[in-house]
Amino acid sequence: MDIAIKDIIKKENLVYTKTKLMTDNVLSYCPGCGHGTAHRITMEVVDEKGIQEQTIGIAPVGCSVLAYEFMNIDMVQAAHGRAPAVATGIKRVMPEKYVFTYQGDGDLAAIGTSETIHACNRGENITIIFINNGIYGMTGGQMAPTTLAGMKTSTSPFGRDLHSMGNPLKITELVAQLPGTYYVTRQAVHTPAAVRKAKRAVRKAFELQAENKGVTFVEIVSNCNSGWKMPPVQANEWMEENMFPFYPLGDIKVDGELVKK
Repeated sequence: MDIAIKDIIKKENLVYTKTKLMTDNVLSYCPGCGHGTAHRITMEVVDEKGIQEQTIGIAPVGCSVLAYEFMNIDMVQAAHGRAPAVATGIKRVMPEKYVFTYQGDGDLAAIGTSETIHACNRGENITIIFINNGIYGMTGGQMAPTTLAGMKTSTSPFGRDLHSMGNPLKITELVAQLPGTYYVTRQAVHTPAAVRKAKRAVRKAFELQAENKGVTFVEIVSNCNSGWKMPPVQANEWMEENMFPFYPLGDIKVDGELVKK
């Protein structure tokens, strides 16, 4: 460790520093957004495991496309929804690499539903990190497949009507039913305790990928305070009161077996 850093730790009782696998670029996400924390814990896992040179991330379109600005690893940008297909090709050509996708709900559960389902059904040996904020965050706050019943968006200003607009899609429970998924979990990053659990889930997903277990799938329920038209604290409270009952946190599939509730 650098002597100067040792001095800082000694003088300030510093117990936490930024991982070197996050670039020095200023995060461009909205204040209070969970993307930055999800980025950080993912890169901390890669850093702690010492696999920077062996890791390849795939980011598609949406807020997640910015991941390559902030993650100091090899990154590939995929067309909207196609990240699992791109990850499949990379992993098959370079099976020794750790390959993960980083996708939002508008990408993974809408235009990319086919790629997601088929990659999971085939059991591709990749990790999928899925950020679910129930809305299209980057493009104007439109209704997404994951938007809750009654939830107002720019394209459902009176709330999502189930009769005319259909039900919210629980894509994570859906992929958990497929034989190619080995570990499926839903976490959050809105509190320190939740962050620790989410980080453990990401670490486990990468470790199982190294064991060639098939798809490991980590959903992170997050807020979108700008899309929800709420300040960050209120958005987190709304998420706890409304998102979590419909998208309950915890493991859904472990060791290839569905978790009994």
